Amino acid sequence: MSNSSSSQIPNPAQDKPARRRMTARQRLIFLLTGWLIVFMPFLFWWYTWFGRPLTDDQIREYLHDDKHPRHIQHALVQIGDRMARHDKTVQHWYPELVRLSSYSVDQIRNTDAWIMGQDNSVPDFHSALLNMLNDPSVTVRGNAALALVRLGDRSGRPQIVALLKPITIMAPQGGTIVDSTQVGTVVHQGGLVVKLRTENQTLEVRSPLTGTIRSTAGGVGQKVPANRELATIEPATEQVWEALRALYVIGDLQDLPAITRYERDLPEVPERLRQQAKLTEQAIRSRSHQGQTPGKCETGIACN
Repeated sequence: MSNSSSSQIPNPAQDKPARRRMTARQRLIFLLTGWLIVFMPFLFWWYTWFGRPLTDDQIREYLHDDKHPRHIQHALVQIGDRMARHDKTVQHWYPELVRLSSYSVDQIRNTDAWIMGQDNSVPDFHSALLNMLNDPSVTVRGNAALALVRLGDRSGRPQIVALLKPITIMAPQGGTIVDSTQVGTVVHQGGLVVKLRTENQTLEVRSPLTGTIRSTAGGVGQKVPANRELATIEPATEQVWEALRALYVIGDLQDLPAITRYERDLPEVPERLRQQAKLTEQAIRSRSHQGQTPGKCETGIACN
């Protein structure tokens, strides 16, 4: 009886199915997937990082790669780095820098303006930068004006003052807000601010500069008429920093309202901006009191 009962007790070890082993093909796929997960971010970083050195042949190729504007921007940054090291071999690309001052992509013109400001000995750079003061992009106009200061030209002072002020974005057409970036969000140049549904289409209204959303016309469902304010954007810290340093050199008394708001009107201003605003105000008032003409840098701490 006992033998019969024991023979009917199930044995888990015998009933458990044998563990299935991965095939060689499955192991290969598993390893390849893991490798891609680790390596693909590195490849993306490597091919988008502007600090990656380029050969002369690559720079020549990238400067004419209209299908990949980031390649053009990469080449410009590399030329700028070599200019900063006083590498005279880049001078044969100077005509390309002048050509790109009227390129169709804002980011290219923006970078190009900054690069041309690094060599104040080229008359063609000066002429190109003066033309860029009328560029449709506010950031390109600002960078051209900043570059001109480095060339000893204060023609772009109004454009530099504008870099300190918030930008107001107006509704291109009347419509209903279907998506809106929240107040306090940092938005990059070209980043989405508002989606607006009109009678015939949905418009994506994007930021002309990098900055922080200070106010919006309302949330989803809000109706906005044409040419009414959609949002205001405070400029980014680095943009303000460069503008304040330039106005230390070329600013006038009439520029002080745009400068002093960074001393006391904006509570969340980084301390370095607050201090630079004070230095800039002091320099302008000192020049005015002494009857000096704005222009040449007086101290390497505040304006170089």
